[in-house]
Amino acid sequence: MDFKDQIAQLASRVEKMLPQIQTEEATKNALVMPFIQIMGYNVFNPFEVNPEFIADLGIKKGEKVDYAIMKDGEPTILIECKHHLENLDPHNSQLFRYFHTTKAKFGLLTNGLVYRFYTDLVEKNKMDSSPFFEFRLIDVKDTELAELKKFHKSYFDVENITNTASELKYLNELKSLLHQEITEPSDSFITFFTKQIYPKVITAKVKEQFAPIIKRSFTQLINDAINERLKSALNQEKEKDAAEAVKIEEVIAAEPSSGIVTTEEEIEGFFIVKSMLRETIDPKRITYRDALSYFAILLDDNNRKTICRLYLNTKKYLAILDENKKEVKYELQSLDDLYLHANILNEAVVKLESVKVKLS
Repeated sequence: MDFKDQIAQLASRVEKMLPQIQTEEATKNALVMPFIQIMGYNVFNPFEVNPEFIADLGIKKGEKVDYAIMKDGEPTILIECKHHLENLDPHNSQLFRYFHTTKAKFGLLTNGLVYRFYTDLVEKNKMDSSPFFEFRLIDVKDTELAELKKFHKSYFDVENITNTASELKYLNELKSLLHQEITEPSDSFITFFTKQIYPKVITAKVKEQFAPIIKRSFTQLINDAINERLKSALNQEKEKDAAEAVKIEEVIAAEPSSGIVTTEEEIEGFFIVKSMLRETIDPKRITYRDALSYFAILLDDNNRKTICRLYLNTKKYLAILDENKKEVKYELQSLDDLYLHANILNEAVVKLESVKVKLS
């Protein structure tokens, strides 16, 4: 399982676990420690992850940070944890105090759901008041995963991260500013864009008229960009399906005569099932084999991994194999009725995958 899948797996468990996580300590154990483990660090090795790391503050001795990621006997990342329900905003001052008393280059403040990374871009050895990188575990984006991976033990390089931290910080701040301006345009924002298209004096009344127009234009611009990307993605999928259909037809044409005839209706049924399972399994893993009495749709082209069978020669049936490999049949009035059994088909794939996990 790669890094992206590990983060996605942790994120998928979070919502189920949250009702049971009542304390800060439970947040550390259930959310933060698994995250640190995914980042490649052994949470059970104090030479790598030092819990309750002592960061003495002048005359105030015994101050402890929740975790310190260690390298060559020195802390490189200080991690301060809070309960998952807590807002992190008031708590960066605590991490700020720890930061300048150690040789750590990075600070991480988290409640197990939101992760904020800090360093000393403004003043050397003094932690910045705002993070240079932040992400939410349950909706982490691919671009954020690329930045997060730099903190993985296998790729961790202080100089490399520091070189990109400044750009990342200002990039995130600009994105936040643009989002704020697009959502609720400020007076200066409205004035700037109005001047570009309005030839007369910009009065308060003119700005009042242009404010909703500017807001609406940005919304439409963003929606148009999203729609274009969706259209492009759909066209690519159609092209793939068309190419696959041609290949299937070529295979059918090349098949020696065995009394088995793969019909257009069976191929159509195959594509319907495949499309319904896209969100559950990689569609490339879904194949078919035709037989005299039925049309089998398989996982990994393996007869032992039958997703379903289609009976389309006389009466139409969808058949699912139960735990004893016996068929459970569902009558179909037409191929469109396959959509009524999407849940059953998805469950069949999940069961096949769980059996695979147990065997491995």
